[in-house]
Amino acid sequence: MTLLTLLLFAAAPDCPAVTAGSPRLAQLGWLAGAWSGDDGGTLNEEVWLAPAGGLMLAVHRDTAGGKATGFEFLRIEQDGDAVVYRAMPEGRPATDFRRVAQGPSCIVFENPQHEFPRRILYWREGQVLHARIEGTRQAKPAAREWVWSSAHASTR
Repeated sequence: MTLLTLLLFAAAPDCPAVTAGSPRLAQLGWLAGAWSGDDGGTLNEEVWLAPAGGLMLAVHRDTAGGKATGFEFLRIEQDGDAVVYRAMPEGRPATDFRRVAQGPSCIVFENPQHEFPRRILYWREGQVLHARIEGTRQAKPAAREWVWSSAHASTR
């Protein structure tokens, strides 16, 4: 195992590797909802539809100073026994990441051919959703993490 792999695993939540008996897409209901958080003055919002028909859809938007600064279309699909995360930042063509780990409130996707991000992680702790991307930039380990709460928490 390389130093990079050790560093990346050290930061990841404890999420079981995929096996023949791993949960399917239908068990990702914990991800569904409207999530938001402040990232140094940038509002991040991510909205996931509940699993249905072997598919979850999401949109992500960043805004700062009253202006949009980024967006992404996302989907998670059941593809036979595989679960695939398809990211389309800024509306570009999809980049696929295959599920490598999944538990009751966590999921990890990976694309070994992609430098950054190479891994995409989501995990939930109570009413808080975490998202993290990991990989390498300029041959050095790199990561970015978001922490969101329910966007509707203040209206409940």
